[in-house]
Amino acid sequence: MRRPREAGFSLIEVLVAFSIMALALGVLYQSSSGSVRASMAAELNTRAALWGASLLDAYRTVPATDIQESGETDDGFAWHVTTVRLPEVDNANGRIALHRIDVVIQWRDRGRAQELRLASVVQEAPNVPPR
Repeated sequence: MRRPREAGFSLIEVLVAFSIMALALGVLYQSSSGSVRASMAAELNTRAALWGASLLDAYRTVPATDIQESGETDDGFAWHVTTVRLPEVDNANGRIALHRIDVVIQWRDRGRAQELRLASVVQEAPNVPPR
């Protein structure tokens, strides 16, 4: 006499299903944690760019002497501003003295040093005292 087949899953089928589910959850976890890390890195890069833009804006004109200044923000960014005088150029109103300005923002992201460099050319302002 034959035994009727019982309804349900065998132990092997249950183990295979759990294994597939564990692999899928592992991949999902890795992708979501990678997205969080990328989002945090993008936020730090954006904040560094904003600090750099603010520093460039603060130095719209510079004195005749070269500048070398640095500091640190409350939120962990270090900054360096340097200027170098360039050769004067002619325009319709006469000669203009220009300076190259370099802004470097540095910070740490998950223990690794990061850096953003910005550069521009600004005009020398007459009678501007050094900072």
